[in-house]
Amino acid sequence: MFDDAVIVQSAMSAFNNAALAAPAFLWWAILATPLFVMVYWCGNSFREKIGWARDVLLKKVSVWTVFLTLAWIVLFGGNYGVLRDTASTLPFMVAAIVFVAVLFLSSNTRDVKLPSWRGGSVRGRIKIAAVVLLGVAALGLSDMHAWWGPLLQIGAAAAGAVLGRIGRGEMRLVPGGVLVMLAATTAILMQPEFFRFGQLGTLTLAHLVGLMSVGVAAAAAIALRNVRPCGRIHRSAYIKLKWMMRFVALLGLALFGLTESVPVFLGTTVVFFVMFAMSVWHAKIIPAALGDKMFAVMMCAFGVITTMPAITALGILYWMSVPSGNTWRDAKFLL
Repeated sequence: MFDDAVIVQSAMSAFNNAALAAPAFLWWAILATPLFVMVYWCGNSFREKIGWARDVLLKKVSVWTVFLTLAWIVLFGGNYGVLRDTASTLPFMVAAIVFVAVLFLSSNTRDVKLPSWRGGSVRGRIKIAAVVLLGVAALGLSDMHAWWGPLLQIGAAAAGAVLGRIGRGEMRLVPGGVLVMLAATTAILMQPEFFRFGQLGTLTLAHLVGLMSVGVAAAAAIALRNVRPCGRIHRSAYIKLKWMMRFVALLGLALFGLTESVPVFLGTTVVFFVMFAMSVWHAKIIPAALGDKMFAVMMCAFGVITTMPAITALGILYWMSVPSGNTWRDAKFLL
């Protein structure tokens, strides 16, 4: 009864149950609403003051979003008492996210001149060494559940940095950003208690809606930016196919609400992508900025579930940079 492990597990269980009764990410978003309103009202002035032109804004917000996600995945996790067994795949998932995020950042920041070790001053070399050691220490400490954990994380980051620098092309901004955010969302769903999100098996409606909103926005952003409107599907066949996809999507949402399963979440996201892609392919023309708006929506939703208001603010800032219009009227054909 008074065993240390039992006491710690009981405390963690009580913490998770309290978090479920009052989802922390939701209240963080509500409390940060004044910040979001200020970004909406004064975002353009702030953007001009820091020198983010509209033509480079997509790159700026994508790079910062991936960087903050990388910092979050490294610094925010680490409650290894909640790993259910030694065969958990979460460390490998985190390493994959670290690899892709560092690859994205490395390939899209080649124009940034790195400080040179050769020919530099002693103070400059000390600063470089301190930054490198701090990053390596953070990566190593992010996975201490086994002896190979630090090696896995540090190796993933090093491989991403090297491949990003020596590769010929840059990683595409929107697909890369969507991949990192969707992978982080999947990791949260794999073991919510690891990221202080909740307790697997008893997530509330707020948790489930937050997770699924990221998946649906990701599906819409990818479909709108990668599928060409051709008007190919005959209208009668399109109506039948659309109702079938709606039924499958609703079934996926219901199953996800009942099971909170990662395969169901990913499968439902794929179903929404197929439905959105079919809608885009059937259309003759789509609003040019709709894909950018869905990417901004995904950033906002992802910032909410990860309690990172900065990413939500970046999403609002990017939303304001695209041509305005009636978004619901433009996007309802997807459903």
